[in-house]
Amino acid sequence: MNLVLPTHAVRVASNVAWRSVALRGWGRLGSAPCQAARPERLREVADALLAEGGRNLIAHGGGRSYGDAGLNGGGAAVLTARLNRMLAFDAETGVLVAEPGVTFADIIAAFLPRGWLPPTPPGTAFATLGGAVANDVHGKNQHAAGCLGHHLEWLDLTLADGTTRRLSPTGDAEAFQATIGGIGLTGIITAVALRLLRVPSNAMVVRRRRIAGLEEYLEAFRTARDASWSVGWIDALAGGATLGRGVLETAEHATESVAIPAAGTRRMPFDAPGFLLNPLSIRAFNAAYWRRVPAGGDEQVMHANRFLFPLDGIGAWNRLYGWRGFHQFQCVLPEAEAPRGLRLLLEAVGQAGAASFLAVLKWMGRPGVGMLSFAQPGFTLALDIPARPASRALLLRLERITRDHGGRIYLAKDSALSPQGMAEMYPRLADFQRVRARLDPQGRLSSDMSRRLGLG
Repeated sequence: MNLVLPTHAVRVASNVAWRSVALRGWGRLGSAPCQAARPERLREVADALLAEGGRNLIAHGGGRSYGDAGLNGGGAAVLTARLNRMLAFDAETGVLVAEPGVTFADIIAAFLPRGWLPPTPPGTAFATLGGAVANDVHGKNQHAAGCLGHHLEWLDLTLADGTTRRLSPTGDAEAFQATIGGIGLTGIITAVALRLLRVPSNAMVVRRRRIAGLEEYLEAFRTARDASWSVGWIDALAGGATLGRGVLETAEHATESVAIPAAGTRRMPFDAPGFLLNPLSIRAFNAAYWRRVPAGGDEQVMHANRFLFPLDGIGAWNRLYGWRGFHQFQCVLPEAEAPRGLRLLLEAVGQAGAASFLAVLKWMGRPGVGMLSFAQPGFTLALDIPARPASRALLLRLERITRDHGGRIYLAKDSALSPQGMAEMYPRLADFQRVRARLDPQGRLSSDMSRRLGLG
């Protein structure tokens, strides 16, 4: 659970109840006690922003950001999960208008049977639409389709003063660009108009092949640049000649649908003991995972959910890392710097013996449209790092390698980036701060992440 609610509530505005809660990020690195309101109607969002107890607050959606982007210890949070209505859909254009608490799972359940898919689904279907905009999420098709921000018609933003503005590429474009990827610091998103992707079926044809090492991996992505979808699992503990080995998956939409997978998921029922995740057990898992793909590769037809969201089949999978939790590190490196930079990152993680079995490599083709969008052309590597006493030192080392190679760290996953690294990696940060000051002159939108990164 990401939320703990006691039974008492304090009424501080006519339509909003505030409760003491403890929120956590998906990495479970600690809790952030705060006051929280949970509006069920859009009009209650303005009430929350105007209430005395709502000062210094942040929106909190599905709790799927790994670090502290949606946390506000000692402050307040507006929980948007119950603002989950789909308001309109145009079957000609594929434009869906929805509230911020609608999840990708909700959209897929309603529209995939009708031949529509979210255009850039992230790695979990349980992310909310508002959170996805605030982090300008990307998917396994980023090289072709870009990020979520590329597919937005407009969005409604409720500002700290309680007023709501409709933003678009032609209607206050600066505020639009500051909000996309703006980690909730410009206001609370209350409606989104998103262009869905027309697909011929609910299924995908997925091709898998073994990759022997890093150089082969990068070339394989380049060769597969015409694939609609591509993603690589990478063995982050392999070294020597096998450093960077893994499994590359590419996918195209199938022409015919398949049976919908049975409902229900397996669930991690407890926090795994820390000793289970050690270099020996992870190496054994990685070796078995690599060999499960035949030497000559294979091809499967599967439901889109199985390809897009493989981890969603295990409920509360974040408990695999035990009660201490874990960090997720994700960076993107420019294509020219990727061969050396990725090698140094993998060597650092291998030497530390800290990586998990969840390491993902993807190729990016388009920069995001937001001022703080993560995406840029190149290769992106994501690693889970169990929280241990030495983890912070490793994360600082990974940050330094990323900075030295012109890369950028993903705020949706981050828990350790330095203010200096933030300023260096995000060249439009000054523009973002200027627009943020215009939209929220009193600086009432705030989070643990914004304070850690020195964003004001």
